Amino acid sequence: MSERLIDLDALALRSGEATWMEVVLEPEAPLLGGEQLALEEVPIAARVDVSRTTSGYALRLRAPVVVTGTCARCLGPARLVLEIDAREVDQGEVDDPDLRSPYVGEGLLDPLAWLHDAIALALPERLLCRPDCAGLCEVCGISLNDVEPGAHIHESEPDLRFAKLRELLD
Repeated sequence: MSERLIDLDALALRSGEATWMEVVLEPEAPLLGGEQLALEEVPIAARVDVSRTTSGYALRLRAPVVVTGTCARCLGPARLVLEIDAREVDQGEVDDPDLRSPYVGEGLLDPLAWLHDAIALALPERLLCRPDCAGLCEVCGISLNDVEPGAHIHESEPDLRFAKLRELLD
């Protein structure tokens, strides 16, 4: 199924009944910290579960997503595997916004917008190439991931405030 919207009413589910469908979606790549990330594989095959409740629907979206970008510490390539598992409820004409899904309108579910937002919510604050990324050397800019821990050392510059005292020693 590759339609953009899912007609929930056309599923003709009675209270307590459920169904699922596979949808093929092409979400836009997300932004993280101003950086445009990329999705490794597009389109994405997602599964949408729909359960009918007494006054609406309980919805679940699952999709494997791989996001790529630049590591925030070492500036190398970074790859993040996400298992999207998002849930929504839409309980018909109620006044409580917590019981209304922003992805359902007039009986139509928008799985593309839902997947896009679920990806954005699943992203970490910073994308890293690996959890223990050591970053770059503050002095010379070499990637500290490429050297043994503690092996990359720079001699510290002498403190300029003591320059006159050093002249007395000379």
